[in-house]
Amino acid sequence: MQLTKHANINTALAAATCALLGTSTSATAADDDEGWQFDTAVLYYGETDRVTALETVLNARKDFGDEHIFNGKMVVDALTGASASGAVAQPDIQTFTRPSGKGQYQINPGDTPLDDTFHDTRVQVDAQWTQPLFSDTRITSGAHLSKEYDYLSIALNTSLAWDFYNKNTTLSAGLSYAYDSIDPEGGRPVALSSMVIDNGQFSSEQAYQNAFDATRLDGSDNKDTIDLLLGVTQVINRRTIMQFNYGLSQIDGYLTDPFKVVSLVDQQGFTQQLLYENRPDSRTRHNFYWQTKYAMDSGVADVSYRFSTDDWDIDSHTIDSKLRFNLSNHSYIQPHFRYYQQSAADFYTPFLNQQDSVPEFASADYRIGEMTAYTLGVKYGTTLNNGNELAFRLEYYQQTPKNNGVELPGVLQQQALFPTVKAVIAQVNYSF
Repeated sequence: MQLTKHANINTALAAATCALLGTSTSATAADDDEGWQFDTAVLYYGETDRVTALETVLNARKDFGDEHIFNGKMVVDALTGASASGAVAQPDIQTFTRPSGKGQYQINPGDTPLDDTFHDTRVQVDAQWTQPLFSDTRITSGAHLSKEYDYLSIALNTSLAWDFYNKNTTLSAGLSYAYDSIDPEGGRPVALSSMVIDNGQFSSEQAYQNAFDATRLDGSDNKDTIDLLLGVTQVINRRTIMQFNYGLSQIDGYLTDPFKVVSLVDQQGFTQQLLYENRPDSRTRHNFYWQTKYAMDSGVADVSYRFSTDDWDIDSHTIDSKLRFNLSNHSYIQPHFRYYQQSAADFYTPFLNQQDSVPEFASADYRIGEMTAYTLGVKYGTTLNNGNELAFRLEYYQQTPKNNGVELPGVLQQQALFPTVKAVIAQVNYSF
């Protein structure tokens, strides 16, 4: 999970882009070794009254013969809008200090506190090389670089695939390492320190700045991620293929989101302080994935299920289904439905009670709280006269956070603490 403002929509945007470049016939053809194959895409993601993202992707593939294949990808996305800070809504106006410490903003009574400083541009470059290693064995190695204003990510990966039983069965194993560095504007907050708000109590601007600096840590911080993936793909019959994967992730380092806060409320539910969140510095996650594709006379059915669990007590279930119908020899339509459900992290809390002691770890980030989400959409693709493919996708995404069993005191019972997030996703693909 990213640790920048860019991460505020990662869960939703992942649902939008998981198949961004993976379904076009031009990009997946295995028998064209005469030239480069390109797959381009432009994606729009827009949440109601929140984040808007525009993403462009260029994927290039070249088969140099004898299964020596290069694949490169460049992604540029721009994000703007407002993201939830984690603070609870109140019946009165609330004042917040911007993450940089320069300036303040106010939230109207009853509104979900949103940080409107959410602006970022990210550039990502990936490159992979695949070639035979032994008989019926292939090796793939790659590198990843992603950079945005306050975040840098570098990763290396390698994997092996072994075909046997007349290539009806493939065993695979992959390993990757990622190094991420974050240096947020204004500095990293001291864990669970109180947000400094200038309500006229400071004698000078310097006095305010000294108080703000006391809540900040100098320099950048980082995290390391090691991912292991084991899989098997099996041809069941001439119409059916099935895949099983197991993934293990170990993440260590700075996992706190420096832009999130937790409201400290009294027995009547009124906010007394805003504390910067704090998360554990390690996370171990297990993923189990199953996918089946069935070729019908009129198209392809694709169904998958993923179960994920980690030592933060977040368990999630994802069901994804696509049903492609061939309208003709040159066009198709593909309805899509995806359902997601997750439990809350053991340190997630929508707020903290003033009469209780402050815990070691606490976060009010709804992305690690209990929730359900679904995506419903359709894709239309057609092959042009020149053999290139053009495709359009339009989807609706809705995420519904839930109360994980916390009793709401006083005025919080009249506030919308778990608002639904709605988004529209539109995408255009062109493959040549």
